[in-house]
Formats: sequence, C-alpha cells, structure tokens
Amino acid sequence: MEMIIIGIVVAILSSILSIFISKKLNNAKFEIYIAQAKAKAKVIEHEAETLLNESHQKAKKECDAEFRHAKKEYDDMFYKLQKKEKKLNEHLETELEDIKKEKSEIVEKNNKISTIKEGLINQQKTLDDKIVKALKVLENASGLTQPEAKELMLEKMKEDSRAEIASIFRKKFKIAEQNTQNEINNMLANAVSRYAGEFAAERLINNLPINDEETKGKIIGKEGRNIKALEMLLGVDIIIDDTPNTITISSFNLYRRAIATKTIEALLEDGRIQPAKIEEIYNKVKAEFDKSILKEGEDVVLELGIKGMHIELVKLVGRLRYRASYGQNALAHTLEVSHLAGLLAAQMGGDPILARRAGLLHDIGKALTHEMPGSHVDLGVEVCKRYNESATVINCIYAHHGYEEPINIESSAVCAGDALSAARPGARREVLQSFLKRVEEVENISTSKTGVINAFAINAGREVRVIVKANLVNDDEAVIMASEIAKEIEEKVQYPGEIKVNVIRELRAQSYAR
Repeated sequence: MEMIIIGIVVAILSSILSIFISKKLNNAKFEIYIAQAKAKAKVIEHEAETLLNESHQKAKKECDAEFRHAKKEYDDMFYKLQKKEKKLNEHLETELEDIKKEKSEIVEKNNKISTIKEGLINQQKTLDDKIVKALKVLENASGLTQPEAKELMLEKMKEDSRAEIASIFRKKFKIAEQNTQNEINNMLANAVSRYAGEFAAERLINNLPINDEETKGKIIGKEGRNIKALEMLLGVDIIIDDTPNTITISSFNLYRRAIATKTIEALLEDGRIQPAKIEEIYNKVKAEFDKSILKEGEDVVLELGIKGMHIELVKLVGRLRYRASYGQNALAHTLEVSHLAGLLAAQMGGDPILARRAGLLHDIGKALTHEMPGSHVDLGVEVCKRYNESATVINCIYAHHGYEEPINIESSAVCAGDALSAARPGARREVLQSFLKRVEEVENISTSKTGVINAFAINAGREVRVIVKANLVNDDEAVIMASEIAKEIEEKVQYPGEIKVNVIRELRAQSYAR
C-alpha cells in the first residue's frame, strides 16, 4: 500500500515538474518569437523609410522636371506675347500716322471747299442781281409784272397741251376700240385652237361582259347572298338579267363605281366568289385605288410642269378623276382650264406656270364635296390656304364663281378658261347634275345619324341602304332610324315618286381556334 502511495506521489510530482518545465520552455519560445518579430518590424520599418525617401526623391525630381517644362512653356508664351504686342504697337503707330495724314488732308480739302463755297455764293449773288435787272427791263418793255407774265404763259401752255392731248386721246381710243375685240377674239381663238383636249361624257353605268350562265350564277350566289354582299359592300346597283351576257354596275358616284367594276373583274378572274373573298378583294382593290389616285395626281402635275405642290393637294387632284360636275369629268375639265389659262396668260404677258397651277386648283374643292359639307369654293379655299398656296390661286377659286374680282392676268385667264371649258357644246348636262345633287343629299341625310357606318343611294336614287353598327343600334332603334331618315328626306329633298329606306344591322363575331 505504501508503495502504491509512493508511486502515486512520484507520478504527481513528475507531472507537476513536466508541466512547469513545459511552461518555462513555452515562455522562452514566446520571448524568442517576440524578439524575432521586433527584429522583423525594425527591418520593415527601415525598408519603409528607405522607400519613402526614394519616393520623395523621385517625386521631387518629377516635380522639378514639370516645373522646368512649365516654366519653359511660360517663357515661350511670354516671348510670343511680347513679340505680338510689339507688332501691334508698330501697327497702331502706323495706323495713327496714316490717320494724322488723312486728317491733315481732310482739313486741307475743307479749306478748299470753304473757299469754293464762298466763290459760289458770290457768283450766285451776282447772278441774282443780273436776273433782277433783266426782269425789270422785261417788265418795263412788256408792261406786265413777273407773276402776271408767268400766269399768262402757263395758261397758254395748258390750252395748247389740252387740245393736243384730246386729239391724241381720241385717235388712240378709236383705234383701241376697233382693235380690242379683235385682239380678244384672236387670243381666245389661238388658245382654244392650240389646246386640243379630249373629252368623253361620263355615264352612270359600267358594263362587264360574262362568258356563260354559270358565271352569272356565281355572281348571284346561293339565295342571292353573293350579289347582296357585293351591293352592300360596294354601294352600287348590280343588274344581271337586263342584258344577255352582261353585268351592269350602276352608281352616281364615279369613284365607287370604278372600285366596284375592278372588284367584280378580279372576282371573275379568281373564280372563287363568296362573301369572305368579296370583302378581301374589295379591300385590296380599294388600297390599289388609293395608290393610283396619288400616281394620277403626280402625272397631271408633271404634265403641266408644276413644281412644289403639297402631296395632299396632289392626291386631291388625282381624286378629281372620279368626280363629275354637270356630267363633265372634273379632272378633264380641270386639265382643259389649266391648259387654256396657261396659253392665255402667256399671250397676255402673264406667268403661264402660275396660270396653269391656278387652273389646276380652281375646282379642287370638288374632290372633297362627297365627304365634307359646304360648297366646293369654300372647301377649295380652305385646303389651299392650309397648304400655303399663293394669293393668285385663292383669288382664282373665288373669282371663277364671281365671289371676287380677278386681281391679275393669271386669275383672269383662269376665269376665261373655265368659261370656255364649261360653255363648249355637250360639255355639261343640267338634268344629270340635279339628279346627282339629289342622291348626294339623300346619302348625307342618312350618314348624319348616330351609329351609321355608311349609306348608299341605289336604284337611280329610289332606294337608300343604311349600314349601322350593331353594337350601337338595336333592332327597335333601327326601325325608328328608318322612319326618321324617311321623314327628313321628305322635308328636305324634292324628288319624284318615293324613296325606300333600308336600315341594315349586321353583327359579326370572330374567334380563333389555336
């Protein structure tokens, strides 16, 4: 037991001793590490001081170099400035010397002028004295004072001049009176003979030939759905059974009739005639017509040699192709007036280009009368002012209907050309124009109602078809609208017989399967 206890005590003591020894060793190592760290820190500090000194030296060298360079530039600039200042001073001295010389010359010249002026004054006094003496001699010799002699002389001159002027005036007036009418007739005859314009009277129908009865059946469609779709979309009458192997397209509106003719021709060429295809081809044809209208206007402007016209006015010129006035095609009439006005203006010493421009635009408002209310004169003036046309063009639009007097040769030439074109035998038909005005008024009354998409007068104005928006007008409102339109037509339009009003309401629903 004692041995065990002794062993335990020895083990404890040895452990304590080993711990103490290891602690001492660790402390010794720690001190060594501290000493090494201090040594390294001193080395790093020395290196940092060295680098700092080197950087200071380098920065000082660079600063000195930059300072020397800047000083050199400064010295160069200062030298240049001194040189320029010296040149400027020399130039100023030269200029100052020149000014002094000029001043001395001016003073010398002023002295000479003063001397000459004094001599002239003395001479004028001498001349006045001699004139007074001469007048006194004349007064004594004639027995008249100076005012009396002057008045007598003037009266004599007036009498002689009045008689001579009257004689000349009578001769010239007589010659002018004899020649004026001949000159005017010659101008008009030369202008008309030089302009050989073509003209064809507009009709109200277009005829399309068809090959067989099968084609006729395709146009009509099952239960007439194709021909109904065509008439509703195109706004024209389509007559098939009146003439063998012929489709007749009837409408008072030239533009609408031309689109309908082209659409039906395209459908006959395609062969697939059904409502969806009809609408597709109609939209395509209408887009082509809008392009062709611009091309038509550009060709006309180019033909007349007119430059700088706004593109919207060029489009309106093209639209005149599909507009008629008293049965006379508006574009044909406009070209006729433009050529005649240019020829007349050239013979009378005016500007033929300006006269042709004014002649081309004098009826431009007729291209808008199908769409906008008001006379073609007011509409034409408004659109020409909007696109900055000259005062001569505006005056021509007013003057050719007598709203203003012509202001110059060009305006007078346009008025004369308009009268010549309209007065030509067969150019215009009053009955047709009154019919066109009546059907236009019927369409305008119909389109003025709320919810109306379009309105077409058909069957020679005996029927009007009104297309309304299904989401804005229900069935009951459609009945009321038909009655209101019929009543307004009765009150405002004079017509023979009766006019049938059809209000058509169609609802289309679309969806896509994907």
